[in-house]
Amino acid sequence: MEFQKDNSFFKGRLKSVTYAFKGAVKLIITEHSVMVQFSLGIIMAIAGIYFKITASEWLFQTLAIGLVLSVEGLNTAIEKIADFIHPNYHERIGFIKDIAAGAVFFAAITAIIIGLIIYVPKIT
Repeated sequence: MEFQKDNSFFKGRLKSVTYAFKGAVKLIITEHSVMVQFSLGIIMAIAGIYFKITASEWLFQTLAIGLVLSVEGLNTAIEKIADFIHPNYHERIGFIKDIAAGAVFFAAITAIIIGLIIYVPKIT
């Protein structure tokens, strides 16, 4: 099957969005780490409604949730590619996967700090 480029701008963008949506759904329903992060994002959104956070707090919270989910998705993609290329354990592949997981760690710590800044004053 030969690749055929879609010359219509609108039709091409619509296809891209469709593929991106399918990828997001696949991430949420197949990857346990993404399921956890997505669930935490929903819990934080509910907390935002409950505590009536401000518009700027919503911006930071939404950015933090999106950051964690995005980096988690990239980490998953890196892990899948690494496993495809070298299915058996390999020290260098392990190093690459650890670095990708470290990026998720940084994003998650950032999100936790943002959550603490937003919610600790509301709880105390």
